Amino acid sequence: MEITEVRIRLADQSSDKLKAFCSITIDNAFVIRDLKIIEGTKGIFVAMPSRKITDHCPKCRGKNPVAAKFCSECGCKLEMRRLTPTPDGRIKLYADIAHPVTTQCRDMIQEKVLRNYQEEVKHSKQPGYKPQEIEDLPSEHQNSL
Repeated sequence: MEITEVRIRLADQSSDKLKAFCSITIDNAFVIRDLKIIEGTKGIFVAMPSRKITDHCPKCRGKNPVAAKFCSECGCKLEMRRLTPTPDGRIKLYADIAHPVTTQCRDMIQEKVLRNYQEEVKHSKQPGYKPQEIEDLPSEHQNSL
């Protein structure tokens, strides 16, 4: 497996922890979007794309994030006991959409993404800098669709 493209979109300066959004292309064939580059307490790292974990209201069956105190559909008070802690005692609020299975794969992704992030930060300081468009397909792929 080879990461054949990395696209970085720097976050606004107002965000102190979120540094950038990223997409990666694997083997010129598979794209993973919405990776985040975050400044954590132990340094900068790559967070995989995720979604909020939800459950259903017992009254109306409306879908709500597990941390919600009230149903967004009917306003019913939701019980907080539906939050189940992980073995380390933390409450899991998000689930990964895509993630590496091995440490070796995670390290490879992180190294390549962070190297490209540092390059993008350098480019952003040059006159005439234009941010990358993450959502656009590379021109060589446009004709195949």
